[in-house]
Amino acid sequence: MRLTTAHSKAEALIEALPWLTRFHGATIVIKYGGNAMTDEALKEGFAEDVVFLHHAGLRPVVVHGGGPQISSALDRLGIESTFTAGLRVTTPEAMQVVRMVLVGQVNRDIVGLVNRHGPFAVGMSGEDAHLFTAVRKHAIVDGAPVDIGQVGEIIKVDPGAVHALLDDRRIPVVSSVARGDDGEIYNVNADTAAAALAVALQAQKLIVLTDVEGLYANWPDDTDVIPELRADELETLMPTLSSGMVPKMEACLTAVRGGVPQAHVLDGRVSHSLLLEIFTNEGIGTMVMP
Repeated sequence: MRLTTAHSKAEALIEALPWLTRFHGATIVIKYGGNAMTDEALKEGFAEDVVFLHHAGLRPVVVHGGGPQISSALDRLGIESTFTAGLRVTTPEAMQVVRMVLVGQVNRDIVGLVNRHGPFAVGMSGEDAHLFTAVRKHAIVDGAPVDIGQVGEIIKVDPGAVHALLDDRRIPVVSSVARGDDGEIYNVNADTAAAALAVALQAQKLIVLTDVEGLYANWPDDTDVIPELRADELETLMPTLSSGMVPKMEACLTAVRGGVPQAHVLDGRVSHSLLLEIFTNEGIGTMVMP
């Protein structure tokens, strides 16, 4: 019996070999969010996966938001949180909390989990070394722009500091806060930030962790996941997608249109989903190709 288990482990390792060869030295940008970010066992599994990628010779970069953590901090402080067209209205008062939670709490937690395994992760914010520069983004309601405060749209990425960390064999962990040329600080969507960074780094893959199995072919009538599709096919589907999937699939589209060979949406609720996607022949979730 023990021999059978050992054989299946050996088979799994051998199956990983061509993928290890193919992605050795490749930069992989991972957008971390959803349940994978709040469930303790999944958080630890995610950190293990990222360290495994690092030891296997890949160059992982983690980008994160922190919607649930921001909401609970605003609640605790008695600051009202409202949403317009799916975007959090971010007053200057709320922005201070967003920045504190993303940079001072969530980022520290991820860095701490990864660094249980060694001196790998370095936390940074999109403000550091002008990594992300943004302008104010307006929500569109009934065709008209509505001001939603300090919510930004990235217009420029300077990945120099991330390159320096990767060259030093570190794992950059980036929170989705951006600076403006006007001195403002902006809250930016982490899916969008991950896509912009993947393009700027000329990454081999963008991986977006989410709380669904992938892109469903005919939601809600059935739960068949589309294993792969091309950018133009995805563009045709965009108007039919649920509001939660739109930023994730838009991020995939931006990445492959910007030169990233593959973008994936994976179910972060599946233990070790990152390794299953990268190192197995079947892969999981939905893959977008140019």
